[in-house]
Amino acid sequence: MRILFTTFSERAHLYSQVPLAWALRAAGHEVRVASQPKLTDAITAAGLTAVPVGEDHRLSEMQKEHADAWGSGGAGFGGLHKGEGETTTPEERLRRQTLLTTLYNAPINNDSFVDGLVEFARAWQPDLVIWEPQTYAGAVAARVVGAAHARLLWGPDVMLRSRETFLADMAQLPEAERQDPLVEWLTGLLERHGATFHPEVVTGQWTIDPCPEGVRLPVGVNTVPMRYVPYNGPAVVPEWLHEAPAKPRVCLTMGGSLREHIGHDGFPISALGMWADLDIELIATLVPFPGETDPQVPDNARVIPFVPMHALLPTCSAIVHYGGGGTWSTALNYGVPQLMIPKIWDTVVKAEHLQESGAGLFVHADNVTGEALHDALARLVDDPSFKENALRLRDEIHAQPSPAELVATLEKLTAEYREDKAATV
Repeated sequence: MRILFTTFSERAHLYSQVPLAWALRAAGHEVRVASQPKLTDAITAAGLTAVPVGEDHRLSEMQKEHADAWGSGGAGFGGLHKGEGETTTPEERLRRQTLLTTLYNAPINNDSFVDGLVEFARAWQPDLVIWEPQTYAGAVAARVVGAAHARLLWGPDVMLRSRETFLADMAQLPEAERQDPLVEWLTGLLERHGATFHPEVVTGQWTIDPCPEGVRLPVGVNTVPMRYVPYNGPAVVPEWLHEAPAKPRVCLTMGGSLREHIGHDGFPISALGMWADLDIELIATLVPFPGETDPQVPDNARVIPFVPMHALLPTCSAIVHYGGGGTWSTALNYGVPQLMIPKIWDTVVKAEHLQESGAGLFVHADNVTGEALHDALARLVDDPSFKENALRLRDEIHAQPSPAELVATLEKLTAEYREDKAATV
């Protein structure tokens, strides 16, 4: 088969696709990874064949330009939970869905990217398109050329859960007032390329879900479970990781995406002193916060810009992070208790589930204090029940089919869904 993976140019979202792309290539299939030009080097560094199309998106610039549009809750999908102060009226849901379409989905799937991807798909004729769940350009290209297509998630299916809530809210409004910004936008893209809208352009024909069963959101779509396999990019194991830690080792990381977008990690190195009295070895993957010239590092901490999570976390007793998909999934994969500091997008959903499952704790970013983070981490390290529950979630992940074991299922589904011709008007 010819299999086209696609994602907008976000490194972390590519990394979630790499293990399955490797598995399909090793099984003898032709694999291409299409994205905007900025991601080309990361694709080839993973040993995969890159197809750069269109122009790079301007998401960071647009979010800065329209930062006030989202309101006090910050950018997000909406409809995922009833957090403090969150407005849940149908009118507010429509406003947020409009913002999500115009200030997020459309910019990352800019016209040049969509057009370039469709052009490549017409030339290469993939049998299967596997798309990152916000990269609707992949679904559009698949619809135009008649390829089978599936979403590959990087966390709980917050996109469809949010959409379910939105559609339920729209049903409460008079018919004349109902709108669907996402469908209107996608319909325009499809018509430009001679195709019609189908709900599968939003949902995929099936969804590949790497979440453990207990975390998976019920959204009523055809779901194919897959074991999460971490990939953190090109990596070198530092020498100090060769030996087991003498004390409970704790990782603190804010992931890679935030640093790529704003140039730092959003967590001051000087704040590490809040844990100076704990009998731990703290590994903080941080760069200096703006204005930090010579921050004081406590004796029980080591600050280093990058350590591959799949090498570090097997040695850790706990991890502190803000909730990025790759960090969260990798910690689950190794059974590491987590202290999350969530705020926007899907991070609060993941944090709430983690705490309910007994595998971690969270302190919302709006309520962060040094005392709260200190006490939460001390509890996480000292109470063995967190480790026991984290290992339970790890076992759920490891019970799912590996990417290699999933290949035969994808071959069967592709044969079932692949069309003989494009879905033209």
